[in-house]
Amino acid sequence: MIESTYRDAIRQALLDAMAADPSVILIGEEVGLYGGAYGVTKGLIDLYGPDRVIDAPISEPAIVGAAVGAAMTGLRPVAELMYVDFIGMTMDQLANQAAKSRYMFGGQIGVPMVLRTQGGTGRSAAAQHSQSLEAWVMHTPGLRLVMPATVNDAYHLLRQSLTQADPVVFIEHKGLYTMKGALDVTTPDGAWGAPVTRRAGRDLVILSYSRMLHESLAAADRLADLGVEAEVIDLRCLNPLDMAPLIAAVKRTGRAMVVTEAVVTGSVASEVAARLSETCFDWLEEPILRLGGEDIPIPVSPALERGSIPSAQLIHDTARWLVTREAPEWAA
Repeated sequence: MIESTYRDAIRQALLDAMAADPSVILIGEEVGLYGGAYGVTKGLIDLYGPDRVIDAPISEPAIVGAAVGAAMTGLRPVAELMYVDFIGMTMDQLANQAAKSRYMFGGQIGVPMVLRTQGGTGRSAAAQHSQSLEAWVMHTPGLRLVMPATVNDAYHLLRQSLTQADPVVFIEHKGLYTMKGALDVTTPDGAWGAPVTRRAGRDLVILSYSRMLHESLAAADRLADLGVEAEVIDLRCLNPLDMAPLIAAVKRTGRAMVVTEAVVTGSVASEVAARLSETCFDWLEEPILRLGGEDIPIPVSPALERGSIPSAQLIHDTARWLVTREAPEWAA
C-alpha cells in the first residue's frame, strides 16, 4: 500500500501493463516527448521508445483510426484524446468501426483497445473543453465505459480495461489528477463491472461516479449530522454495470438519487434511474431523483462554472428534502 496521486496511479498502470505485455502501445497527441497533456505518460518514451509510445499528428480521427487498425492486427493500443470534447470527431472510427467489428466479423476480428480521455469541469476551460459526454459512449452497443473516482480504481480499472476483448473508453476527470489516495496494486476496489459501496446508510442511497462521488460523500457526512444516514455507491463501470447491488440497496432504503456532473437530459443518471424505477417500483417511498448539470454550455467564469454543476451542498439539500421533505432556506 502506497500513497499516490490519481495521475500517477494511471501512469503506473500503463507502466505495469507495458512491462507485462509487449503488445501494449500508446498513441496520441504529445504522449511521447511532452508526456501527455496532463503528464500521465511522462517519461514512458524514454523507457519504451517511439515504436511503443507514438506521438501522433493533431488529428483525433487519425489517432483513433490508427488504434482501431492496430488492435485488429493483434496489438493492444491505448489511444489518448486530450479532451473528451473531441470525441465527436472520432465517432466513425469509434462507434461505427471499433464498437461493431467483433459482431460484424462473427468474432474473428476484435478491437481490444482503450481510449483514454478526460472530461468534466474545474479549470475554467469553457464550453468546448469542459463537457461530460459519457452518455454518448454509453448509448453505443459494443463500447465499454469506465469512469474511476479513486486512486486505486484509476490503477486497477485501467489494468482491467487492458484485458477486455472489446474497446473500452476510459474517462478520467481533470479535477482528480492531483487527488491523493491509497494505491494497492495487488487488490482492486471491486470486480470489473461491479459498483462499490463507499459509505453505508439506511435512509437513502446516493449513486454517483467520477468526481461527483466525492461531492456525494461530503454531502453524506453533512447529512449524518442531521441524523440522516445516506448510503453512497460508486458506479465505477457504466458499461458493463451490475445492477443487482443497486437494486438491493434501493429496495432496502426505499429512496434513491443519482448524481452526475453531466446534463440530466439523456444522461447516465436518467438511464440508471429508469432501470431502478422499473425494477424497484413497489419498494420506493419516493420517486428516484436525478441531480446533474444545468442544460447549458459550460461557462468560462469560475463562479458560473461551479454553479452549473452539483455541489456537496446541493446534494445535501436535495437528499435532505427527499428524506424529510424539509426544503432548504434558499428554496423557500
